[in-house]
Amino acid sequence: MLHSSKRPRLPPAPVPTGAVPEPAPNRKTRPMTAYFRPRRSMLYVPGCSPRYLNKSRTLKVDSVILDLGDPILVEAKAESRRNVVEAVLAGGFGRREVVVRVNDLDSPWGEEDVKAVAGIGADAILFPNIESRADVQQALAALDAAGGKHLPIMVMVESPIAVLRAEEIAAASDRIACIVMATSDLISQLHARRTPDRSALHYSLSRVLLAGRAFDRSVVDGISTDLKDMQSFEYACRLARDLGFDGKSLVHPFQLPYCNDAFTPKPHDLAAATEVIAALENAHQGGRGTVVVNGRLIEMHHVKSARRLLALAEMIQQLEAGQ
Repeated sequence: MLHSSKRPRLPPAPVPTGAVPEPAPNRKTRPMTAYFRPRRSMLYVPGCSPRYLNKSRTLKVDSVILDLGDPILVEAKAESRRNVVEAVLAGGFGRREVVVRVNDLDSPWGEEDVKAVAGIGADAILFPNIESRADVQQALAALDAAGGKHLPIMVMVESPIAVLRAEEIAAASDRIACIVMATSDLISQLHARRTPDRSALHYSLSRVLLAGRAFDRSVVDGISTDLKDMQSFEYACRLARDLGFDGKSLVHPFQLPYCNDAFTPKPHDLAAATEVIAALENAHQGGRGTVVVNGRLIEMHHVKSARRLLALAEMIQQLEAGQ
């Protein structure tokens, strides 16, 4: 008998203590969204494999994407849907974010996927092949009609037109919890070459990230398909981190340590963030609006970033404690 789908969830993002005044929220200084959480690693788990679905409950991963989409053979679509529904209802995922990727809504399976998973207790539904505001609205309408008005969505950007319309997509709804790039599909459609420095993707990565950040969306990098080249995978993780991405999607558990390490704030980063907050607090008390810390000019936007980093680190600690 399937037990309750209720499971521990991460609490809202904590706000580090300190006397530095928080600016009033407005168009230029918005608070972290309700969907802010660690997404260092997002692992695709094929719905056709009960063994993999079960194993995903034991992995050190921030988010699991239970997959009903393109990688699933046509003859296994219905069985995969049943497997995923049963897995989510059975629970056992701890504090991991549970996301279900459905098929395209214009496919023979998309609408039924949404109806099946809207009310089972997933944290979000991931819609593939989103290319416009209209696609986002169609996804939301389908989810709402299936009883999922309470759920956020995630959207996949995987084509040249989607990259060019990244701003339109990111702005389409505040229920977008995350934008997930499908860089493997994008490279194929660009007729580009895969290189260690990912030069063919730099513009697309930056454009989608810029659009996502403009509307406070989480943005996650795409998968790496070469499962043997861990050096290139680690480099890809660090490139995405340095650009500003929240994490990376992946397809095999042995890639997990590289993702989690790259996107985990390091002790020296946290110490620096704490120092920045304290220094500007002291400056404000002394009647100054800025301060120099270790040769670097610090202003209020640096404090906002420092607070976000400390909040993220605390949420990572809570997540890992509940796995």
